[in-house]
Amino acid sequence: MCKDTFLTPNIQLRIIIFTNMEIKEYKVLGIMSGTSLDGVDIAWIHFIKGTQWDFKILKAETFAYSNSWKEKLNTALKLSPIELMELDEEYTDYLAELTSEFIQKNKVEDLDAVCSHGHTIKHEPENGLTLQIGNLPHLAELVGEMVICDFRVQDVALGGQGAPLVPIGDELLFWEYTYCLNLGGFANISSKKGGKRIAYDICAVNTVLNFYAEKLGYDYDEAGKIARSGKFNPDLNKQLENLAFYKLPSPKSLGIEWVNTSILPILKDFEKDIPSIMNTYCQHIASEILKNIKNDPEVEVLVTGGGAFNEFLLELLQQKTTAKISIPASEIINFKEAVIFGFLGVLKLREEINVLSSVTGAEHDHCAGVVFEP
Repeated sequence: MCKDTFLTPNIQLRIIIFTNMEIKEYKVLGIMSGTSLDGVDIAWIHFIKGTQWDFKILKAETFAYSNSWKEKLNTALKLSPIELMELDEEYTDYLAELTSEFIQKNKVEDLDAVCSHGHTIKHEPENGLTLQIGNLPHLAELVGEMVICDFRVQDVALGGQGAPLVPIGDELLFWEYTYCLNLGGFANISSKKGGKRIAYDICAVNTVLNFYAEKLGYDYDEAGKIARSGKFNPDLNKQLENLAFYKLPSPKSLGIEWVNTSILPILKDFEKDIPSIMNTYCQHIASEILKNIKNDPEVEVLVTGGGAFNEFLLELLQQKTTAKISIPASEIINFKEAVIFGFLGVLKLREEINVLSSVTGAEHDHCAGVVFEP
């Protein structure tokens, strides 16, 4: 028998007792870039498999995008196929540079793999298409480590949405919560229903809020102060509520294309008062989220992603439900997705299921990811 203590998702110490069983441990880097364009998240994680999975974040850092990179990624949809290939090469080199810097700075060693999501440029599962740049084979050569990447393509080929992929981590790492809610570029939610894990995108969050904060000269709306200063616009809210996506059954997922074609054209007519756009949109986000959460004091909702720092949005959520809105330590808020993409890589190493068909709508559960050797 041996005992080992690790940090759990809610930052309480959990004692796991292993008796007559094989203990497996893995050290990986998880790398994530989201649609909100905050930057590249890199986390060095130690996973341990005993009676259940547990983990500890050893080091983690966000490398903020320069204005130049934000512009390149924001306008990538307009590129020709050749220009997009060139951007893929350039972005792969950029990820390799950041990863190598992180490894050297933190004296990272004994890695089992570098597990990278890349950056999503196109996500059109209804057309059998999803594209994440930064997943080229020479990433492994430049970093000098095994790389596991390109996690979404296989699921789309199997008829799935290719998203969200985080719920396998919710299932195995954050199982104590009724719901796991991520407030990133988009809001997505994960829960158990009928014995199966289900998850789907709900609405756009920081892709919209950051867009308008930037129009006022800010990278983002710190603590939701700009939104709080605005006024609720019922006419705008009604138009947003009528969007067809909200009436679709799950599985369903969103991409930046939907924001550009469905959200921004509605908001454009109200741009004389940006704080009120942001106030109304925050209230819209809260309303759409709460349609997907059981109003019950026994329910606990884990909230992560950059939106978890938007105090105005969180107040709106808590005001309108008796469910407990739980905010973990900032390390988990910031790096949960990087942790879980690291975990997807570990499951790939073990040749175990890391994508759930109950979540994505694919033909069957499967083990996704492409492995590149240095």
